[in-house]
Amino acid sequence: MENPFHACATCTHFRPEKVENGMRYFCNRLGYDTKPDYQFNCWTPKEHVIKLMEKRKEERS
Repeated sequence: MENPFHACATCTHFRPEKVENGMRYFCNRLGYDTKPDYQFNCWTPKEHVIKLMEKRKEERS
C-alpha cells in the first residue's frame, strides 16, 4: 500500500526557503533542489508525521 504521507515536504531534511522570486525547496540530505510532493527512498518523516501515521494506523485497527 502506498504511503500518503511520503513526500519531501514531510521529511526532516526538507528545507523551504523564501527567495526573491518565490520559494526554493532544498533537500539537505541529497544536496539539491526538490519539490514538496516529490518522493525519494531516503525519506525520514518528521515527528508529527510519524504520530499522525501511527494514529491513522490505530484507527484502521
